[in-house]
Amino acid sequence: MALSLNTLKSGGTDFRSIESLRGSAVRDPKSSIRETAKQFESLFMQEVMKSMRAATMSSEMMENSATKLGTEMLDTQFAGKMTGLPGGLSGAIERHLQRQLGISDKTGDKLGEKSSDKASVQALPALAKKGIAPHVQSFIQKHDGAAKAAEAQTGIPASFMLAQAAHESGWGKREITGAGGTPSFNVFGIKATSSWTGRVAEVQTTEFIDGKPQKVMAKFRAYASYEEGFKDYAKLIGSNERYSKVMAQAQSGSAEGFAQGLQKAGYATDPEYAAKLARVINTTVRVQRALA
Repeated sequence: MALSLNTLKSGGTDFRSIESLRGSAVRDPKSSIRETAKQFESLFMQEVMKSMRAATMSSEMMENSATKLGTEMLDTQFAGKMTGLPGGLSGAIERHLQRQLGISDKTGDKLGEKSSDKASVQALPALAKKGIAPHVQSFIQKHDGAAKAAEAQTGIPASFMLAQAAHESGWGKREITGAGGTPSFNVFGIKATSSWTGRVAEVQTTEFIDGKPQKVMAKFRAYASYEEGFKDYAKLIGSNERYSKVMAQAQSGSAEGFAQGLQKAGYATDPEYAAKLARVINTTVRVQRALA
């Protein structure tokens, strides 16, 4: 639903209030985000009320400029009463904006960050002395539990899966997101084929066609959590006959064999995929040893 400047002004938001929000955003970003979310919800509810009235048949016998003004004022009051309620739209908008801007919640942690994750990240500087980049350490610690659970399910070494997830997502810096920045939790770059019935995220990606990189739009699977993503990856590799040789190489502990098997099975179109993945696996193993 598009909102013009006229709609903003009619909904009680003028340029002075916008400038006020800009000023408060510098002083208190959390409060300004909350107020912005409430204003958007109020505008949305007013548009809903307006649409409902437009869809209702009217005799027009008692309608004039005064009654229309009264109706608009009443709609504004109703919208105000329905704005800011627990579980409402403004709460969802506020949480989304906080995630996008990295604003912390009341507990002092970033939204969606577990206390255990925070404790692990705080301990990372000590490991930097061993020549391991903080974002590499953080990624491995963040997904270590899910990788070990998938290892118990398939026999694929956790270090192999962590390395592939790191390679596909750029150590978590290029994770696939859906509309509005919705996380897909798909760190393995698994495509959504016709057999997939879950959520999808459609993004632009690079595919190698006849050995040349080309940008294409593709659909990828989307999950509810990273744990679910690792579990689906384990199921894909462990139960698909196409990857039977990959499983054998993984269970033998051969990083190069695992990487080459994935490339031969068609997991990726990059002709250098196996070599790149093997290097990341070696890095992952080295970091895990340092973390032990």
